[in-house]
Amino acid sequence: MKATDHTSGATAAGDRYKWVALSNTTLGVLIFTVDSSIVIISLPAIFRGIGLDPLAPGNIGYLLWMILGYLLVSAVLVVVLGRLGDMFGRVKMYNLGFAIFACASLALSLDPFKGGSGALWLIGWRIVQAFGGSMLTANSAAILTDAFPARQRGLALGINQITALAGQFLGLLAGGLLAAIDWRAVFWVSVPIGVVGTLWSYRSLRETGSRKPGRIDWVGNLTFTAGAGLVLAAITYGIQPYGGAPTGWGSPKVLGGLFGGIALLVVFCFVETRVKEPMFRLALFRNRAFAAGNLAALLTAIARGGLQFMLIIWLQGIWLPLHGYNFEDTPLWAGIFMLPLTAGFLIAGPTSGYLSDRFGARVFSTTGLVLVALSFGGLLMLPVDFNYFAFAGLLLLSGIGQGMFSAPNTSAIMGSVAPEQRGVASGMRATFQNSGTALSIGVFFSLMISGLASKLPHTLTSGLTAQGVPAGTAHQVASLPPVSTLFATFLGNNPIAHLLGPSGVLHKVTAAQASTLTGHEFFPRLVSGPFHHGLVTVFSVAALMAVVSAIASLARGRHQPAPPVPTAAAGERERPQTPSSSS
Repeated sequence: MKATDHTSGATAAGDRYKWVALSNTTLGVLIFTVDSSIVIISLPAIFRGIGLDPLAPGNIGYLLWMILGYLLVSAVLVVVLGRLGDMFGRVKMYNLGFAIFACASLALSLDPFKGGSGALWLIGWRIVQAFGGSMLTANSAAILTDAFPARQRGLALGINQITALAGQFLGLLAGGLLAAIDWRAVFWVSVPIGVVGTLWSYRSLRETGSRKPGRIDWVGNLTFTAGAGLVLAAITYGIQPYGGAPTGWGSPKVLGGLFGGIALLVVFCFVETRVKEPMFRLALFRNRAFAAGNLAALLTAIARGGLQFMLIIWLQGIWLPLHGYNFEDTPLWAGIFMLPLTAGFLIAGPTSGYLSDRFGARVFSTTGLVLVALSFGGLLMLPVDFNYFAFAGLLLLSGIGQGMFSAPNTSAIMGSVAPEQRGVASGMRATFQNSGTALSIGVFFSLMISGLASKLPHTLTSGLTAQGVPAGTAHQVASLPPVSTLFATFLGNNPIAHLLGPSGVLHKVTAAQASTLTGHEFFPRLVSGPFHHGLVTVFSVAALMAVVSAIASLARGRHQPAPPVPTAAAGERERPQTPSSSS
């Protein structure tokens, strides 16, 4: 009887621990992804707070690095940190990440500088914050995979991953609310959560998985970090104008970064096939479930990132002003009107994760991606000044589709590798997902800017001259890089007031003309045609990516039920399994 009671108590303790692990890691990835997007909406308030015009020609670099620096670090370092988790302990790396994240959040809120120095302080500490957050995301899925038996793994990873995806959109809403209070509040909110999460993780989490001591692959780490960093940095500068071109893809610096980064990544792949203990286990790609799942995750992340940024610009630059909202208020309301997308994540993610434990990942992931492709097709058919209920329905459909895909896909990837490789597998998965988000900004902003560049100058010139703006001034404004106009709408500024302000024209035209030029409807109606032209290109590419992702998901292999978890001995966990091609 005593032995039975001891076994029962140990099992109960194990059951309690897995839910503690789930709640803590979910908090960790939530605050990380919230912080990845909270700054996007808050940028106008942040730059006003440090006394810097983000749209001045010399300051666009600050603006882009505030957004992309965080994404670049999280894309480059997660696989390295996942490998270190395999070697030294996933919980140890995760706990340290929470502490670094909390300290960086505090430093961000205490920015003592103004102007360019203030921007550099924020960019630098955002990079440190992303380093700590990468330690969270690189090891959270592995910690959950260790803590949960196979029959519940999809549910646990579903809750964790969908909360993380929802955090990207909740950050938009939180940023709009907090920036209205104080720009420092955008960073304050992460401090108490980071401190509580750090103390909680140090007290409650423990190592339950396999650990494989080994040597650090220095050559692999350096070539991968430098190569991926160069490629993503080149993409950042590729969005900016160069010479007389609207984008910088012809710049020697951008081309050098791209080709140099690709060359280093080729060297990295060669090195990883030669070293005894590689950081990036290329052999895992021989596993069909692992390879197909990561390819689908990469393409879906690119499509999702494009959706997020294009929807923000569509709402803030055109739809909300046409419906009477002030430009300054559009960042907050854009977050509110995008809530159906988050709702779809939260509805479908945990449910599909739970069901995929029984029926396999392929049917849910593939169906979800088909729904995502259909939602892009629906958005293509909407007019620029759409009916909101149709728009909300398509966002809900997209959220449900992405929720159906993400949780089962993550569970299939993590379940396809041996226990001692879960840290590096989690890091590789996060690398593809985070790289997709960073790539999406370069890909879709470039597509949109190219689309605007072909039509916007003529449209702006004719529209401005019709309202009394001198032809020379109108031509000068229309000749400015489209990225300035695009980011003006993105930041909730009145684009025409911003573009015409330096010339003083608004004080020379009649009061009625000035009111029309800076009103809610002039700019949105003026750019709706060129913007829709760019939007068709962007959403067509995103829909194609979703279709290819669905094909990759379908190719992952059939589901085979996981073996039952032994329960005879106290605290006994599932035996290590060799990777298989099934999900």
